[in-house]
Amino acid sequence: MLFYTITEGAEKVPVSHFIAAVKSTGLLTSDPRLRDCMEKIRKAVQESAGEVMMDRELFRKCVGGNIVLLSLAFRRKFIIPEFEAFVSVINDIYYTSKLQHDGQVAKYIPHLTKFSPDLWGVSLCTVDGQRHSVGDTKVPFCLQSCVKPLEYAIAVHEHGTERIHHYVGKEPSGFKFNKLSLDEENKPHNPMVNAGAIVISSLIKFVKKMTGREYVGFSNATFQSEKETGDRNYAIGYYLKEKKVFPAIIAPNLFFSKNKSVVNLMFAAHSGDVSALRRFALSSMEMELKDYDSRTPLHIAAAEGHMDVVLFLSQSCKVNPFVKDRWGNIPRDDAMQFGHEDVVKVLEEYEQNYSLQTPQTDTEDHSHQSKLNKSV
Repeated sequence: MLFYTITEGAEKVPVSHFIAAVKSTGLLTSDPRLRDCMEKIRKAVQESAGEVMMDRELFRKCVGGNIVLLSLAFRRKFIIPEFEAFVSVINDIYYTSKLQHDGQVAKYIPHLTKFSPDLWGVSLCTVDGQRHSVGDTKVPFCLQSCVKPLEYAIAVHEHGTERIHHYVGKEPSGFKFNKLSLDEENKPHNPMVNAGAIVISSLIKFVKKMTGREYVGFSNATFQSEKETGDRNYAIGYYLKEKKVFPAIIAPNLFFSKNKSVVNLMFAAHSGDVSALRRFALSSMEMELKDYDSRTPLHIAAAEGHMDVVLFLSQSCKVNPFVKDRWGNIPRDDAMQFGHEDVVKVLEEYEQNYSLQTPQTDTEDHSHQSKLNKSV
């Protein structure tokens, strides 16, 4: 039986032994496929006063829903059966490569020059979901052009090779990656150059499930830096539009106006730019727009300690101070976490005086906006 394969014939083993055995196959406890199994183990640990021993009954209860996956893992049926030996080789390569100090960080985007050249990490995931990470793999970074082969693979998977290559070629261009050029059929040469990647990205939507629902974020600082220096990419986008390379109804800046508003609003709150926020409010922009982490401008301002922005959003815009982000935090929690005691006091007082009002009619909406304009 699978149970005795794991326990090596013993009737009971510590739960930690089972967890270690799972990890040795390359599966991580954070694997979404094992969520139900790990929750049951966690519950058993919480209900026990001492060390939890896994017997056949607890094993059947925890593993029942994942029996097929774990059977493949423990019977060495994954694509890499000897995963620990494989990991040892990867680690050797990592530490050997770490000794290399040649080269420089990218300079073509100002924000990228701020990254430390000493950061070095390697993460891998096999087709069976075996994962391993070594080095500085917890430090967020922008994928930049690393995303090109990924988005190409996803696009082909979703739409098929024939449709994808109706819009994008598959031959090398012989030019730099950001060259403003198309092939003889007025298509980008391939998906790995900027023009090809722009067209490919119009054919797909990235979904968070690619990461197993783990962290995927957005670097506003890099976006702003790209925006200030991205004239060539803007030119490529409009050149593609002129040549009608995009699929029908896809065109730059049409589908992302709301996202652009969110970015501008969050950047103003982050940098403490009350003047910009005042302009947004006067233009009837929703001042409670949320970013990818469900944070509002008030969350951002509170976390950064921008008292003037907090006062503007609370006293002039009357935004809701009880909106929760994806971690369940309200703006006051962020101010408290980052040690902005003066902001905490202001938000506490505002919360006590705040009463949520939802306009019911167009007349009330107009009246609400008029009051906001006068206040601003």
